[in-house]
Amino acid sequence: EEVAAVINKVNEKKQTFEEAIADLEVIVKQLETGEVPLEEALEKFQKGMALSKSCQDTLVKAEETLTKIMSDDGQEIPFEEVGE
Repeated sequence: EEVAAVINKVNEKKQTFEEAIADLEVIVKQLETGEVPLEEALEKFQKGMALSKSCQDTLVKAEETLTKIMSDDGQEIPFEEVGE
């Protein structure tokens, strides 16, 4: 499967961040054993990369949300601009 297709499948599953991290940890442990057949290892690697990207995207969105504050007139502004 193409990596893009794997990423789409991961995104369609709508896992929570914690579920995705847990799945990623399982995949890493399985691959670290070295006992996974090559074809299966490649599939797991692709899924792991997709999960990693999904988690990274979630973290970026969370950071963007957390670094915004509301101004007195109700407008959201990036946290860094406050006091400039």
